[in-house]
Amino acid sequence: MSTQRPTPVSLTQVAGLPIGDEALAAEVSSGLERVEDLLRREVHSDYRFVADTSLHLIEAGGKRFRPLLTLLAAQLADGTSEDVVVAATSVELVHLATLYHDDVMDEAVMRRGAQSANARWDNTVAILTGDYLFAHASRLVSQLGPDAVRIIAETFAELVTGQMRETRGARGDDPVEHYMAVVAEKTGSLIATAGRFGAMFAGAAPEHVEALRRFGEIIGTAFQVSDDIIDIASPSGDSGKTPGTDLREGVATLPVLYALADDGPDAARLRELGVGEKEIADDAVVDEALGILRGSDGLHRARVALDAQADAARTELAGLPGGPARDALAALLDYTVERVG
Repeated sequence: MSTQRPTPVSLTQVAGLPIGDEALAAEVSSGLERVEDLLRREVHSDYRFVADTSLHLIEAGGKRFRPLLTLLAAQLADGTSEDVVVAATSVELVHLATLYHDDVMDEAVMRRGAQSANARWDNTVAILTGDYLFAHASRLVSQLGPDAVRIIAETFAELVTGQMRETRGARGDDPVEHYMAVVAEKTGSLIATAGRFGAMFAGAAPEHVEALRRFGEIIGTAFQVSDDIIDIASPSGDSGKTPGTDLREGVATLPVLYALADDGPDAARLRELGVGEKEIADDAVVDEALGILRGSDGLHRARVALDAQADAARTELAGLPGGPARDALAALLDYTVERVG
């Protein structure tokens, strides 16, 4: 007797996310196209230079992670309305604005494979372009009503607080708690708003709106922690990111902070090398630090923290209506966790 093999599930890639339901994939793809069109229309200016600088990062591409989450959240309720598209676009404009400002603060020369705006023009142009995008994000949100205006204002405040917290450093606070607060504010807060907006403007129940807000905050934090792990653990070229980039820039990421908290000789050597305290230009020093960190308890503890975040996110998903949209959100979470290898 022959055994019938299961029919393979056809997966459609939407913004890099495999979605098994064709109708959902088509709906989300269409929504992303509408977001892309509105992005370009929104930053139009009669002054061509402003339009050129504003389109600089839009045309450089990107994952569109935040609009994707907004659109997926909407599919748990009434789907992609015009308000949902406006909300998704406004969140992406805020994100793009922060990138212009971040590149100035970090003195970056590249962004998304292209020359950064501050390097192509200058810091003043980059800052003003970021301000222009913030202004247009606010204008879009004003179409969605006073609650949306309040939420985006609170999100602005969290983004700025996170940047201020990062700029000043721990200053006697627990370094890990300080770092996680920075990540929650700088990354998690806007992704939380993306999920919240999608549910709100699709008419989801209040408890589902809140669950998607929490899911967004958790997955935003988890994405940063997974980046921290990849920067240390991934062999060169496997992740598309050069290992040790954060070490070279003097950034004390979560695995580094955990490793430095130990009392043994490895932690002492990391401190001697200046890991997490200063920029490191010497490749040999970076390689030595990577070798120590890859065998450290700090990397293991960061993976445990990532798993705990994933469990918390799954708890939020469990309370949402079942179906293809929830499955796609679970796939987004799985991608975030599993990409660390």
